[in-house]
Amino acid sequence: MNFSRLVPNVYYQDIKDGLKLFIDCLEFKIGHEELKSENPFCVIEKNGLQMYLFQHVELAKQHNPEFRLQTHSIDEVYKNVSSSHPEYLHPNLNKVTLRHWGAKEFALRDNQVCIVIQQW
Repeated sequence: MNFSRLVPNVYYQDIKDGLKLFIDCLEFKIGHEELKSENPFCVIEKNGLQMYLFQHVELAKQHNPEFRLQTHSIDEVYKNVSSSHPEYLHPNLNKVTLRHWGAKEFALRDNQVCIVIQQW
């Protein structure tokens, strides 16, 4: 078997929350959108990464995903995010921290998703 990409689905009660985090804060781009449809969704993309965001109240109540985004420039990412969108910094990991397993990490969260930014 050969796979080329893993594309997660993320459910929000209000898709605008996801757009603020991923588009405004993390600078993903919208590759496809049906935001004005009866069941709003969009495909977001950045550097070969791709994710589907859906507005679905019931599924959002059941799913609270956590993702890791790996980078080679965690200090730059932290500087950009902490200065432009500090409200997303996770209170339990709100600054770049060297973890005992050897990775540097900090975390973001909105009302649905936790994202750990990581550099090995």
